[in-house]
Amino acid sequence: MEIGKLKHKITFQKPVLNVDENRVEIQSWQDHKSVWSHVSNLQGKEYFEAAAVQKEKMVKFIVRAIADINEGMRIVFQDKIFNIIFIDHIKYEKKYMEIKALEVTNHEHSD
Repeated sequence: MEIGKLKHKITFQKPVLNVDENRVEIQSWQDHKSVWSHVSNLQGKEYFEAAAVQKEKMVKFIVRAIADINEGMRIVFQDKIFNIIFIDHIKYEKKYMEIKALEVTNHEHSD
């Protein structure tokens, strides 16, 4: 991956639990880290595999390796939210990560 291809700014968010005035726990999302990314739609075999399980809105993000990112987080990109489904540490070299994430539709959207 050429560093110049990381041209889209994305923000990782992590879930946080807050307690309201009635002492009820409420999950919200907090910005964790913003980074530059290469963003692409799935193509070919990857697309058809995702479509077979109704995950056509799957997007692939490639970022420089980050130690504290996990599948419990989500990504904000161009005012859209993507739940992280899978993280691949490319060739185990700790240089780049490929993240597959599913776009959240309006009825699934929770802040």
